[in-house]
Amino acid sequence: MEITDLSILTRGGPVIWVLMGLGALALVLFVERLLYLHRGQIRSKDFVDGIKNILAQRRMVEAVTVCEEAPGPVAAVVKAALVHAGEDEARMRYAVQDAAIVELPALERRLGALAAIAQVAPMVGLLGTVLGMATTFRAFMEGGQYATAQALSIGMWQGLITAGTALALAIPAHLGHHLLSGRVRAIVRDVEWAGNEIMRYLMTEYKEQRSAGGATGNENGVATGVTGGVKQ
Repeated sequence: MEITDLSILTRGGPVIWVLMGLGALALVLFVERLLYLHRGQIRSKDFVDGIKNILAQRRMVEAVTVCEEAPGPVAAVVKAALVHAGEDEARMRYAVQDAAIVELPALERRLGALAAIAQVAPMVGLLGTVLGMATTFRAFMEGGQYATAQALSIGMWQGLITAGTALALAIPAHLGHHLLSGRVRAIVRDVEWAGNEIMRYLMTEYKEQRSAGGATGNENGVATGVTGGVKQ
């Protein structure tokens, strides 16, 4: 019997079905989180630059609409800054932080369950090994001096298979959790950068543009009034 033969798993006893269930759950959690994080991760620099270009044309409503249609926490944080663009820096920063507090916990959702499976699987395998050894000693006691190798191998098979299956489950689960955690950290960095960058822009360049636009409008109004007075 080859070690790659999946029918060998049937020798693992009842514990093997617990490990199979944990493995299926870990796979579902990993795929769901991977798709969610992939969908929520955007190119933050390109996105913020696009919002700046829209704001440079004084189209605030369009910028907010773009943020609403874009997925992920980066867009939500940028939107919070845009909505409070007319307020002072403290209120704007509070709004951005509040939006981040709402969005970021969703990124880490279910990662704890995947980490728990990676930690619990070896202990479940150890339980299967102990039960297998107990089965072997029971065969010793019942068979006495005439215990056959086949009777003794049942418990040993159970112990080895459950231990190997537990390790085969725990290793990729740990790697999957590490990969997803790295994705989360990358998105968090993007959120922090996007929030700081859009606030800096709104408090400096955007205000200067609005002030320049208002000053130009006032000059045009004064010039029109003077011209009208001369004609009269």
